Amino acid sequence: MADDTHIRGQQDRSRINVHEEHEVRYWTEALGINKEQLVAAVKEVGPMADAVRAKLGQ
Repeated sequence: MADDTHIRGQQDRSRINVHEEHEVRYWTEALGINKEQLVAAVKEVGPMADAVRAKLGQ
């Protein structure tokens, strides 16, 4: 996934990049959590969305 928000195309939803504000916004809304919870989960289990979902029990 390109980090340039001006590049349009399919996003890689298998990874979570907590250093990109648009991704933090997407994932906090999609998972129903706040930024601190997202960052903590990614720090604990890594950036793979499936692992974060499993950590959160989703």
